[in-house]
Amino acid sequence: MYLIGICDDEEKELDRIEAFLAEYGETGQAVEYKTERFTDGEALLKRIREGNSVPDLLLLDIFMSEKNGIEVAEELRRLELNLPIVFLTTSTEHALEAYGVDAVQYLVKPLEQRQFFHAMDTAVRQIFRDREQQIMVKVNGGIRRIQPEEIIYCESQKNYQILYLTGGKCKVRMTAGKLWELLKEFPRFGRCGRSYILNMEHISQVEREKIVMDNEMVIYISRNRIAEFKKNYFSYYFNV
Repeated sequence: MYLIGICDDEEKELDRIEAFLAEYGETGQAVEYKTERFTDGEALLKRIREGNSVPDLLLLDIFMSEKNGIEVAEELRRLELNLPIVFLTTSTEHALEAYGVDAVQYLVKPLEQRQFFHAMDTAVRQIFRDREQQIMVKVNGGIRRIQPEEIIYCESQKNYQILYLTGGKCKVRMTAGKLWELLKEFPRFGRCGRSYILNMEHISQVEREKIVMDNEMVIYISRNRIAEFKKNYFSYYFNV
């Protein structure tokens, strides 16, 4: 089940968009979905920041009475949310700005079925691709989607996990076992003891009782645990 967020400050436009979505669903090419409606951008952002829900796809009007659609999209990108965005608007005025926030499509009202269906096909393909290549975790301030290649390593601190990323770090409230369930689907990750999950693409050195990551972090591991990890690491290294 996918969540499609619809944001427009006119109820009749929200009804029209949902009607188009229903027609698109009848083509047999769409995924199973539900919608969540918003009449202003700040309400949408507030819900996301609180961690209640993050849409898999956002259909977003630009000209709204409070925060406009471009500002909403910019805020979503600052929150590092890469969900596909389709802009729906009455003018081509903001087309260049839409490109700047990586919008999937920019549709000018009144909407045409053919253009809407094409935009949905493009967005759904991106959703499928992104779902296969990312994990979603709850952090302070909301929900965050993370690309596996961003993760250098993870360190367990009781019921919290610290994810050290190429662009910083984040603290996630979950057990090490639950995080490993998410990451073990990606061959690049190996569990080293009970405290660490390492991205083997970011290892620069494996020594007798320590591992050096490419961010210069040194992880010290007991001899018996590092032996098992070395076996998995070299197996991965010679099979990628």
